Amino acid sequence: MKTDVSELICSLSQNSLMIATAESCTGGLIAKLITDAAGASAAFAGGVVSYANEVKINALGVDADVLRENGAVSEPVALAMADGARSLCRADIAVSTTGIAGPGGGTEEKPVGTVWVAVSCPRRREAVKLSLPQSWTREQIREAAADFALTLAKETVKIHYGKK
Repeated sequence: MKTDVSELICSLSQNSLMIATAESCTGGLIAKLITDAAGASAAFAGGVVSYANEVKINALGVDADVLRENGAVSEPVALAMADGARSLCRADIAVSTTGIAGPGGGTEEKPVGTVWVAVSCPRRREAVKLSLPQSWTREQIREAAADFALTLAKETVKIHYGKK
């Protein structure tokens, strides 16, 4: 893991911010990494593992039409998941992941290794598409996506809230 989660927790705490997660392909890994860090209770509001589309719709408020039109692995769904987690958990910032970790499930349009990572807060709402190597294992894809989400959160706090 490249991102120093303790540093993220410290930054969130210093800014009196709470973070939430909405995870599909990472299956709760981001929440696990956050809660592994000492002091997480001061900065982690909660998370949702929304593997099934029904959970994306019912728990996170993702519009069923958006899911149908774009597919679960898409920018609009990643953004809606992050927005939904932030709202559900009453957090200041949320990150989400939705993608294809493999080894199966990929298509020509969305191959294994395609992951959308999003961040949502009042000062930033953005999704980034990762195109990770198809040769990577499922674990490598999940870890890279989780790391990127944590980095995105850390960067968001630093840039938009002014403290490390």
